Amino acid sequence: MSTFRPPSATPDFERLLIFGAGGHGREVAWLARQLWGESLAIEFVVDRPEYLVNEVSGIPVRLLPDCTATPGMRYLVALGDPHHRRRAVGACEALGLNAALLVHPRVEASDSVTLGGGSVVCAGSILTVDIDVGEHVHINVGCTISHDVVIGDFSTLSPGVHVSGNVRIGEGVFIGTGVSIINGRAVGPLLIGDGAVVAAGACVTGSVEPGSMVAGVPATRKR
Repeated sequence: MSTFRPPSATPDFERLLIFGAGGHGREVAWLARQLWGESLAIEFVVDRPEYLVNEVSGIPVRLLPDCTATPGMRYLVALGDPHHRRRAVGACEALGLNAALLVHPRVEASDSVTLGGGSVVCAGSILTVDIDVGEHVHINVGCTISHDVVIGDFSTLSPGVHVSGNVRIGEGVFIGTGVSIINGRAVGPLLIGDGAVVAAGACVTGSVEPGSMVAGVPATRKR
């Protein structure tokens, strides 16, 4: 875990591998360029030959098994689905790769925010106070996270998600675009269980069971 500090424009590594060369991969590459500039070498990596092309948006693409870990290399997984992200992280770590932490310069956060390795916090997001973000979490563009929130490893907040205070989000949770989550209480936080899915546009007014899917305003269980 790292306590939030204003992101440095000078990385402590030389090469960044981004697992996934799709739309989210291109977004992460743009965020990395915004933070670290053109001097950082960036490559996309994929794990299946059918995804291999010469380059995407001018960035070369390689097969992950062909990569050799070096001290100056870091990786990020740019896959929105928590299950696929977890699998890809396992493949990267099996090769001895170390994760980076990417926080866009236009993120606002207090020094009581902690962030786990491999996480990505995108432009325009605001994290207030006493927030604990796990490893390999993706907080997409324009999200707001209020006080006393915990976000478990491998969870995804899609663009425009708003999380009120005293909320606990479990591991591997997927929260769709434009979701609003009302506040819990200090003595009884609102809980979103491991592996839950919250559909786009939902308003979550109560706790969500692990592995379930909720949707609507107010959000109700769909499976």
